Amino acid sequence: MIQGEGNSIATPQFSIVIPVYDDWILLRQCLQSLADQTNEPSFEVVIVDDGSREPAPEFVFDSTRSHPLRVIRQSHSGIPAARNRGIGDARGSLLLFVDADCRLESTCLHALSATIADSPEHDFFQLRLVGDRSTLAGRAEELRLVTFQNHTLQPDGRIRYLNTAGFAIRLTRAHLEGGVFDPLALRAEDTLLLANLMQRGKLPLFVPGAIVEHSIPRSLLECIRKDIRSVYLEGRAYDIIESKGVRIRVTHRERLQLLWATWKNAGRLSIGRSAWFALVVRQTVQRSISFAYRWLGVGSAVRVEGSNP
Repeated sequence: MIQGEGNSIATPQFSIVIPVYDDWILLRQCLQSLADQTNEPSFEVVIVDDGSREPAPEFVFDSTRSHPLRVIRQSHSGIPAARNRGIGDARGSLLLFVDADCRLESTCLHALSATIADSPEHDFFQLRLVGDRSTLAGRAEELRLVTFQNHTLQPDGRIRYLNTAGFAIRLTRAHLEGGVFDPLALRAEDTLLLANLMQRGKLPLFVPGAIVEHSIPRSLLECIRKDIRSVYLEGRAYDIIESKGVRIRVTHRERLQLLWATWKNAGRLSIGRSAWFALVVRQTVQRSISFAYRWLGVGSAVRVEGSNP
C-alpha cells in the first residue's frame, strides 16, 4: 500500500529511503531536517513502514508541502527488506539511506551532491556521522563515531566503514545480486554490505561535509539492554561474512589503539571522560554476551566495534 505524493518531480536527483518500524516520533525531527535543507538538489522521500503497529501520523504527510513523499506499507519483514522495498520504488538517480532517528545538517544534501558531481568514478558514498551530545549515550556515540571513522579512513579518501544512518549509492549500482541488503541479516546488514563491497574491491568514498547526526533517545541502561538483544541478531550477518573470507573485525592490537584513541578524543572533543567510560561499558557488555553465545553454541554472535548501535 502506497500513500502520499506531494509536489511531483519527474526525476529527482535523490531518493531518500527511510525504513520505519514504530519510529514515528523520532521520524518527525528527521523529516524536519530534510525540510530545512539549503541549496539542496531535487529529492523525494520514500518511507517504508515495516508493519508498524500504528499507521503513519498526519505530520508525516505534512512534509509533502516541501518535497514529494510516499509512505509504502508492508507486512513486518525486517529493516533490510524494507530498504530493498524502498529501492524498488525509488525514482532518483542517487539513493540515500538514513534512519528515522537521524537529523541531516542543513547543508548535508548540497555537500553530498557536490561530491557526487566531482566524483564520477565513485558509486558508493559514506556520509560523516556524529552523535547527539545532549545525553550521555549520545556523547558516547559521538566518541565512537569520530574515532572509528578516523581509524577506517583510507589515504585515498575512501573509508572501510559503512553505516546506513548515512549511506548513498548510485541507482545504477543498486541491483547487486540478491538485492542491496540481505533480508536474512536482521542486524549488521550494513556491515555485511561493506563485506560484499570489499569482496568486489570497492569501498565507499567518505563525504566529511555531508553530516548526519545520530540521535540516541535512550538512557545508557536502555542502550545496554538493546545491545544484549542485538548481539544475537547480528550473528547471522557475521556468519555470512565469515563464509566469504572477508576480514571485517578489528585485531586485538587495533582494538587497543581504538581504546586509546577514544580516550584522547574524549579530551580533545570536550566530550568528557564519562562518555568514554559509558562507551567502554557498552562494548564490554557486547563482547561478553558475544563470547557467551559462542561458548553456548548459540550461533555466531561476534560484535564488531563500529557496527550500528
